Amino acid sequence: MQRPIIIAPSILAADFGRLAEEVRRAETAGADWIHVDVMDGHFVPNLTVGPDVVRGLRRATKLPLDVHLMVDRPDKFVPQFIDAGADWVSIHIESPCNVATTLEIIRAAGKKPGIVLNPGTPIKAIQPHLDRVKLVLVMTVNPGFGGQPFIESCVEKIAQLAALREARKLDFEIEVDGGIGEKTVGACATAGANVMVAGVALFRAPDMAQAIAAMRAACQ
Repeated sequence: MQRPIIIAPSILAADFGRLAEEVRRAETAGADWIHVDVMDGHFVPNLTVGPDVVRGLRRATKLPLDVHLMVDRPDKFVPQFIDAGADWVSIHIESPCNVATTLEIIRAAGKKPGIVLNPGTPIKAIQPHLDRVKLVLVMTVNPGFGGQPFIESCVEKIAQLAALREARKLDFEIEVDGGIGEKTVGACATAGANVMVAGVALFRAPDMAQAIAAMRAACQ
């Protein structure tokens, strides 16, 4: 089944001094989702945003908010982000928590659960949970900071995941995040990804609408 391409600008590369305006700019430029990278300074070395920022984003846009939790014990934070207005909530398989229970908390709240794996984590690590999720995020850089170069070896992992989804007749989106832009998005789409997270390539482009259109064209 051919899935629609979803472009999700990551606020990690936005101007935090005028975040609401930046998100509205992305919406006007043709974005489909807004991607929110939550980092706690423990699971990854960087520190970003909390539920109050998501609450502010919810007031600023009607686009789905795609919240990616790069945190220790995501089970403790999931209810706060759901309450703040997240639509999709993804947790790392590498995070110390009961993954199945945490995914069920997200699903029971009427939100879309997702699972994330780092570049060095094999697909077999998430296989027990694939029937519980609506999204799998394949990190194409090591998480923690924006602007890193794309890890090309992750394309094969995307293809393996897409083949596994078809073989098991599962229903989840395949998302990619890290070094994504016009030059890298095509290979990801060909391999089977359809949700494209991009920060620097979009928020720092001279014309975001043009950059989004170029990414869509590169996926064809």
